[in-house]
Amino acid sequence: MKKNYAAVMLLGLVLGAPAVFADTPLQSKDEVNGSWKLDHTKKNAASEENIKREDTWNFKDGKVTILHIPREGTFYDQPPVNYEVEDGKLKIAILGRPDKFDVYSLVEINDKNMTLKGKFGDLYFFNKK
Repeated sequence: MKKNYAAVMLLGLVLGAPAVFADTPLQSKDEVNGSWKLDHTKKNAASEENIKREDTWNFKDGKVTILHIPREGTFYDQPPVNYEVEDGKLKIAILGRPDKFDVYSLVEINDKNMTLKGKFGDLYFFNKK
């Protein structure tokens, strides 16, 4: 009886817990169009450490350009690469490897903010410019 009670309680907790950082499928490229300042990242939803970022991601006409990327005390801009929406996920071509993609899930988007989740669970928090 105790096992059944524990199982019911666990099931209740799992089903009753809010869906934190649940994926929202993207419908089209238009949803992410524009200029987005990457404010910070987190290793995962449970992480309390915010990693400050300074780069800007510009989505336009099926291309994304990442600007002002910090590296070894200086900054650089990445040339534009293709991006697409497939199966509700954002696929961004890897520079120099157009047949390989970084895949992101949309967690949240509105007029001012966007949150993406990388394939390893890392979170990217953007502000609209």
